[in-house]
Amino acid sequence: MRSLDLTAVTWHKSSYSNQDGGQCLEVAADFTAVVPVRDSKNPDGPVLTFAAHGWSSFVSALRNGELGA
Repeated sequence: MRSLDLTAVTWHKSSYSNQDGGQCLEVAADFTAVVPVRDSKNPDGPVLTFAAHGWSSFVSALRNGELGA
C-alpha cells in the first residue's frame, strides 16, 4: 500500500461539528482518487482513506436519509 503525503493538505471540518468537541470529522479534498478522513479532536492520530466514489455515495446516502437516524 502506498502512503499519502498529508503534510500540506487542507482539512475541512464537518458542518455538523460544533465548538463543544462533539463528534467532529474532517476530510481533505486534495486528492482525486481517495478521500482522507480524520477525527478533528485528534489531528495527529490515524487517518482513514476511502475511495472517492465510495465516499461520494456515502455522503449522498447521508444527505438523503438512507442510513437511518
